[in-house]
This record gives sequence, C-alpha cells and structure tokens, in this order.
Amino acid sequence: MENVLTSIVSYPERGEGGSNRYRGNCSPKLIEDLLGFFKPAEICDYMCGSGTTKAAADKMGVVSHLYDLHSGFDLMNSDIPERPEFIFWHPPYWDIIKYSGVMYDADEVKQRYGYDPTQHDLSRIATWDEFVSAMNYAMMKQFAALEKGGRMAVLMGDIKKKGRLYSMIAEIAKPGTLENIIIKAQHNCVSDRTQYSGRFIPILHEYVMIVHKDGALQYPVLLTAKKEADIRDMRCATWRDVIAEVLQQYGHAASLTDIYQSVEPHRKAQSNKFWREKVRQTLHSYPNSFCQNGDGAWTLCKGQKAVSYTHLTLPTT
Repeated sequence: MENVLTSIVSYPERGEGGSNRYRGNCSPKLIEDLLGFFKPAEICDYMCGSGTTKAAADKMGVVSHLYDLHSGFDLMNSDIPERPEFIFWHPPYWDIIKYSGVMYDADEVKQRYGYDPTQHDLSRIATWDEFVSAMNYAMMKQFAALEKGGRMAVLMGDIKKKGRLYSMIAEIAKPGTLENIIIKAQHNCVSDRTQYSGRFIPILHEYVMIVHKDGALQYPVLLTAKKEADIRDMRCATWRDVIAEVLQQYGHAASLTDIYQSVEPHRKAQSNKFWREKVRQTLHSYPNSFCQNGDGAWTLCKGQKAVSYTHLTLPTT
C-alpha cells in the first residue's frame, strides 16, 4: 500500500524506537512515514538524541547515519561526512529542555571526546536571538551538505514565555524550495499535566518543514528580519491611526502644536503638502475618537485605544 502523508499527522501511540525517557524525542512513526513517502535510500540525523531515527530507518530498510553532540559530533563545528540525500533534523526547542549535563553526562563526553558539550549545546544558549542565529547556521550548514535533489525534514515547535510566543517555524532559514509544512499533534507532554493561569493557550502541536534542494550552486533562501517600524513612516497607516497613536504616546491632552511637532519629521507629513490641514481635518472628522477640551487640546475619547504598530516582522529574501 502506498504511504499516505497528509498536512496533519498525529501519533497517540509513540511506537517502538529510541527512548521515551529521553525528553523531547519524537515518535518513530513520523520518521517512518517520511521515509515511506519520500523513499530515500539513506537518511542522516546530526542531532540524533536517543536514536529514534535509526530505529525507524531499520524498520523501513533504509541505511542511516547518526551523530550527536553526546557521541563526538558537534554540528556547529564538525565537518559533515556525507553528501546526504535526506536529512531529518529535530533541534532543541531553545532552552525548554537542557540536554548536555541533564539528559547525558557532560563530563563523560568531555573525557571521551575532548570537548565540553555545554559550550556547543543549542539548548544552553542564553537568548532567543542567539539561539535563532545558531539554529540558522546549523540549518544552512546541513542544507549546503545535501546533494542536489535532496531534502531536509525539520521538526520544530513554538515556545511560550511570559506572554510572548517564540516561533521556530517563523524565524528559521528556509533554503531551497519550501515543499510542505506538516502540523504534528503533540501527545503525552509535561505541559499536558500543568495547570495554567490567565490567558495562556497551551501549545499542542509541532511543525515538520520539508525543503528541497533544486540547485547546486545557487538557491533561494527565505529569511525573517526584525525591523523597528514607526507608524508615522508607514504608507499603509491612515491619518486617524497616526494621530491616535500620537495622542496615546502623549498620555495626556496634546495641543495642535504638539501633534504637529510629533508628525512633521516623518514620512506621513513629508509626503503631503497640506499635512497640517489633514491633521485638523482628521481630528474633526472622528468625534467618537478625538475629543477637544476647553483649552483646545486634544485627547482620545474615553474608551478609545490606539493600535500599536511599533514592532513588525517582515519577510525578506
């Protein structure tokens, strides 16, 4: 029977292979389904953890090449020995689970292989931006090693901390042709037994990103860049939104001169010869949004809140 792989997968029963005591490991059934669908002759895994990929490959009759930081291979610094046809990569989800020194003995690795794994472990990187940089270096290094026509399947997840979502799928480099993003349901997670307060939405899924290497020397790379954006310089922002933000920023009644001074240096004003007239027109056109007090100063009407556009994540190629 032909292997069927859909855009949503779920494996309530983990299956046989690897160690379910090695935190963060995935179901071997996922790797079996990937191998059954794409039918590579070989598979490589350069962060193999407890060996789940080997168990799946053995079951499917596929040759496997497995490496890990705990067994003498440092993806960030070691040369990749193969020209892989298919790579499965399951990187750490930042610092959610520490691996070196927790899931395996860092001192033993140091004695056996001559390096301290805690210094090269992605799960021990302090900041998100540093983690993303290291993740993308490892992503591009593996993709560069692929043979032309090869594929990478990357299993990754989202992290939630203090009300902010840190999304690996949003910020990972996407070289070559992005063929598929598969949603994988999560089962039997530690978070399943945790009671959350407030408006926390539990994360119950992961992503499998499939990229294909069409070219040898040149291929597109989709990157995500963070840029600071000022609403007063944005073409898409309306005058109503700009003025509402200016008043929100002041936090108290602002005179017409105050509003002028806040807007004048920016593109919104510089692109309109009659921008002062536009400011006055806008203030008077939205009586439910802008209120004028007895001194002639302006405020947001009670109950009105400006929408913030101060942080944007823009895709770049």
